[in-house]
Amino acid sequence: MQDTIAKEITVKASAQRVYEAITDPTQIIKWFPDAVEGDLAAGQKATFTFEGHGKSSIYTIAATPFNYFAYRWIPGGAVAVDDVLKESNTLVEFFIEERDGKTNVTVKESGFALLPVEMAEKAFAQNSGGWDYMLERLEKFAS
Repeated sequence: MQDTIAKEITVKASAQRVYEAITDPTQIIKWFPDAVEGDLAAGQKATFTFEGHGKSSIYTIAATPFNYFAYRWIPGGAVAVDDVLKESNTLVEFFIEERDGKTNVTVKESGFALLPVEMAEKAFAQNSGGWDYMLERLEKFAS
């Protein structure tokens, strides 16, 4: 079982613009979840709502303007729980690096090899394509 998904895009925008598109609840809903409940600051819990798929709980691990944002969640479909950290989860990391007026964004989701077998393969396949789709939306929104 592969453990990590890594995807990369280049956005024609500043690192600050991209970081805000990823971490500001009023902006992230324009390209990723349909709604956000809660705070996306480090150490905080929040819930992403995906229309037609339900809610996903997240726990923000780090939020370092304007170059890094990371959270834990339960992959493989919308799952809302009281404490993500007490469940099998993956780590989603956004690495943001500005170069020559453009910003390179790498998203890395890791921890699939530690998930229950019945969950791991489906979640990995689903999120591999899902990150391609979402990063395309981020690029269009932030540019």
